[in-house]
This record gives sequence, structure tokens and C-alpha cells, in this order.
Amino acid sequence: MFPMRNVLLSLLSVLCAIPAAAQAPPSAGASLPFTLKPLGRGIYAAIDNAKGEAGANAGFVIGDEAVVVVDSFENASAAQALLGEIRMLTKLPIKFVVNTHYHLDHVAGNAVFAKEGAVIVAHRNVLSWIHTENLKFFGKDITTEQKSEVEALAAPDVLYDTSIELRVGSAPIRVEYFPGHTGGDSVVIAQQDKSAVVFCGDLFWRQTLPNLIDASTLPWLETLSTFAKFSADSPITFVPGHGDPGTSANVAAFRGYLSDLRDWVAAARKDGKSGASLSDAVLPQMKQKYGSWQLFDYFSKRNIADVEAELTGSKRVPSPGRPH
Repeated sequence: MFPMRNVLLSLLSVLCAIPAAAQAPPSAGASLPFTLKPLGRGIYAAIDNAKGEAGANAGFVIGDEAVVVVDSFENASAAQALLGEIRMLTKLPIKFVVNTHYHLDHVAGNAVFAKEGAVIVAHRNVLSWIHTENLKFFGKDITTEQKSEVEALAAPDVLYDTSIELRVGSAPIRVEYFPGHTGGDSVVIAQQDKSAVVFCGDLFWRQTLPNLIDASTLPWLETLSTFAKFSADSPITFVPGHGDPGTSANVAAFRGYLSDLRDWVAAARKDGKSGASLSDAVLPQMKQKYGSWQLFDYFSKRNIADVEAELTGSKRVPSPGRPH
């Protein structure tokens, strides 16, 4: 989830859609809430703009017969803009939308593509959480209207447990489950000749501090180690949930952040610190090494508190079928 740009209270507001038939080449319009980046033949990443108007990254793969969309942003307006960009590139049907996890900033535009006939695909846990766990991002003063908007989110139609293949042409698109960020995270792997593009959702944040509200960092470290091994056989571009596309070195740097954070929090706990005193001990170390990363001021103290709760066994994480 990406609430730091004061977008949460209007997350699902009805906005004027950007016309799908705008007469401009893809990503030429200055008003687009994202930058469209070609990463291979028919593979595109839609990277959130500096203002955070899309809320997160998304992307799509144009196959021989149809299109797969990966995530749908935090609002219908951004999703409609993405639909417009796709339509300027191809008239093929949009067959699937993959939700990499349940967080609002990745699923709030689902209905835009569902209306085009797309089937929404996600890990099984997303169905359990999309209408329940998302309520927490509005805080204790959530309104009836906001509750209704969360309940109205277009939910997944096709669920899987470990992996699934999506057919939109000769080369299948693989969707695989990996633990760490929420417990219901998918990566989308588009293989092409001797290279590949991996859409990681929020399992990878490039030079950006992550949201750890639902995270279990120990299995997440193993997930990121697995990602790094992907590049052993072929060049791979990793598309993060937030930040620019990167390489295995960028994935390793993000893994280093989570590892360092766990080590620093564990050391402070061993010294008898907790709460504010623990945060005061860890924060200078974080700032020295990662202070230049995006969202440092917003997430640094929250990351410390979340890891402390994880290490003490007091952290609440979503459980399948468990309401908020």
C-alpha cells in the first residue's frame, strides 16, 4: 500500500477518465499518471509518476492473441489511462489482469479491465483480503462510503495456490506465488528469447523503503535470494511495485536493506532496547546507509516498529479468511 502522498481518502473517488482514444503516441501525453517503458517485444512497464498519481506501478504483455495486464493502480482514472495506452498499441482483447497482491494501490482499477472482458487472476489469499484487509488503510475513522468502495472492488475470478500459466499466444506467461510482502504475493514472468521481464509487485522496491505492514521479512529474504538466481541463465529486468525497473543487483540491494534492518533491530533488542529507545538506536544506522532512498522519512520509523513486532512475535499479519 502507498498512502504517503495523501491519496488514501480519495483513493477510489470517481474521477474524469482520460480518453482512451487520445490522439497521441503512447506516453506522449503530459497528463498521464505514469510513464510507459518498453522492456521487450510487446512488454511494457507503467511506472508511477513523480506525483504518485497512479499510486504504484503496473504493466502489460501483448501476446500473439491477447493481452495480460499486471496490476491496475490505485484509482480508476489511472487504469482508464492505461487502457487507452494499450488500445493505441493493439486491438487484441485484454484477456487477463493479474493482481500481484491485495493492496488498494494495485487493485483499485480492476473494474476498468473487467468491463473489457478481462478475467482477474490472483493468489488465493487475495480473494480473502481484498474486501476486508484493505479497510485498515483508511484508519479508524473510515466512512460508510469508503467501506462501500472497498466492498465494491472487483475481486479475482481465477485463483491459484503455487503457480499458473496464462496463455495469450505461443509463449506462456507464468504467475508464481512467493512469500514476504503480504502472504499472497504473485510475480509475473514474461520470457522472451534469451531474456525475461519479471513483474515483482511489492516484493521488490527499487531504492525505496517498503511498506512492511503485512510483511514477514524472514521468508521475504529467501524470496529475494531466489529472484537474484533468476538472472543466472538469462538477462532479466525486474519491475518493482514502486520505483524504476532494475537488475538483479538492485534486487540484491533491496534484500540488503531488509537484512540490515533485521540485524540492527535484533542488536538493539539484545541491548535491552524497545519501542522509542530502539527506534532511536536504529534510525541513525538506517539513515547513514539508506537515507537517500525514496520514502525514507515516511517509512523508516514504521519499518523499525514493524520488524520489532515481527521479532517479538507480536505483529499481526493477514490470515486467509480472517476479517479485519
